[in-house]
Amino acid sequence: MSTATQTRQHRGDSADRLLRLAGRGGFTARGLVYVVVGYLALRIALLGGGSEEADRQGALRQIADQPFGRTLLWLLAVGFACMTIWRASAAAFGERGRKKTTSRLLNTGRAAFYASVCWGTAAFAAGSGGGSDSDSASKDWTATVLGRTGGRFLVSAAGLVLIGVGVGIAVRAALRKFLRKMDTAAMGRRTRAAVTAGGIAGNVARGVVFVGVGVHTLIAAVRFDPAQAKGVDDTLRSFAATPVGPWLLAVLALGLLLFGVFSLASVRWRRF
Repeated sequence: MSTATQTRQHRGDSADRLLRLAGRGGFTARGLVYVVVGYLALRIALLGGGSEEADRQGALRQIADQPFGRTLLWLLAVGFACMTIWRASAAAFGERGRKKTTSRLLNTGRAAFYASVCWGTAAFAAGSGGGSDSDSASKDWTATVLGRTGGRFLVSAAGLVLIGVGVGIAVRAALRKFLRKMDTAAMGRRTRAAVTAGGIAGNVARGVVFVGVGVHTLIAAVRFDPAQAKGVDDTLRSFAATPVGPWLLAVLALGLLLFGVFSLASVRWRRF
């Protein structure tokens, strides 16, 4: 093997290592935020309503109030920047050799989403608030779009997409397809059982939340009423208003918390 070939191979290996490190940083940030969101939702279920918001903004506020909170926020922003880079790389070159158009499109959307999350987290860490909470943002977006020509169609489409995404996440979780991306051979029996249970429960809960947000978006379009739209926080609170009462919210909260734990487990066991 020539020196030039060895140099190119070394550079490629170094780039792969950096991308794996970026992926791990991204999953760490995602996991921590979901753990806090699940914790906040559980508090709402067990202690009743309050000013705390069980969404990403609420999680950032909770983290900011901790010792060295601002430093933690900046670290989260770096983590989400890493996730953006990792998803963008997967969109451009394929994830672990999978170069299907669908996979690339999904990773493109995810990269754009995490870029937005990174920006919002950095803005929050810098003291500018980081934008509106999920409920206000959802209502504002719905009101803006409904005011335009064809707005009802666009909002309806957005609601249906969210419902479809939520159902897809839940079904894939029930089929345990997430295990294909995990290095299960390196896990012990108990570890695999725990990761599997956390992945199923966490992804199903996340899927249910997506469906809930999508249903409220669709209702807002049908009734032509932006006030019907709900973000993550209001959607979670709406589950507490069902005949089952706060116990359904508590179950979903535990699921979201487990999804955070599953994301943290992915830092160690996922194939990057």
